[in-house]
Amino acid sequence: MSGNISHPAVIEMSAARIGALRDTLLTVVADVDWSVSPGEFWVVAGRQHSGKSDLLLHAGGLITPSRGSCRVFGCETKNFGEAQIAERLRIGFVFAGGNLFNQLTIAENVALPLRYQKNCPLAEVARVVEELLELLELAPFADNTPSNLTANWRQRAALARALVLQPELLLLDNPLGGLDGRHRQWLLKFLDQLWAGHEYFGGRPMTLVVTTDDLRRWQHPQWKYAVLEEKKFSVLGAWCEVVAARSPAVKELLAEPVATTI
Repeated sequence: MSGNISHPAVIEMSAARIGALRDTLLTVVADVDWSVSPGEFWVVAGRQHSGKSDLLLHAGGLITPSRGSCRVFGCETKNFGEAQIAERLRIGFVFAGGNLFNQLTIAENVALPLRYQKNCPLAEVARVVEELLELLELAPFADNTPSNLTANWRQRAALARALVLQPELLLLDNPLGGLDGRHRQWLLKFLDQLWAGHEYFGGRPMTLVVTTDDLRRWQHPQWKYAVLEEKKFSVLGAWCEVVAARSPAVKELLAEPVATTI
């Protein structure tokens, strides 16, 4: 039996034209050719308003390209519907800022995917949510509403909600935005554990894609990098190629912020 078993791409974009969320006819990134293999960790960097969020929404099948194609787990996202719900549930998405429901408690927010997608018994939902909140150190805030928590904990709660269905692909839009140093370090370590295979998820490596406007936080010898610049998507490769890149955007995203005085 051959050891060279080829696995289909988790995300496959071909000449994909990325439209804006608010106006899908407005092109924010043109002709994206990109393949994400199972078990890879990708960091997609770009300045603010460069199209990072829109690209991620397309990668998760929440928006379809206005031209070209995007496949997720081999399924064309233009065909995503009720028949493809199994493929969609293999994807976890963490929006920038969390996008939690303020009228619900943290535990209720995390439970939503289980209640409405899996139709699990309430006792099973409560058990899974309790375990996940404990894992992410959110148990003390289970009965709080999002408006009563800091951005640090809201972002962590959004991550818990994305993980509750144990996805194979996890997409995170600017996950370090607004976090303090302690929470940044926790999240970076936790995402690395997910990518390597966290014991809570059975040791199965997870495929991850994150976006950022600050590359300095994401240095890793085994992750892969890409940049959005002037409506173009460019694969950089490994970290050594990021550092050597001549792209003005990459140099800016690697630079220390300029100190200011008042």
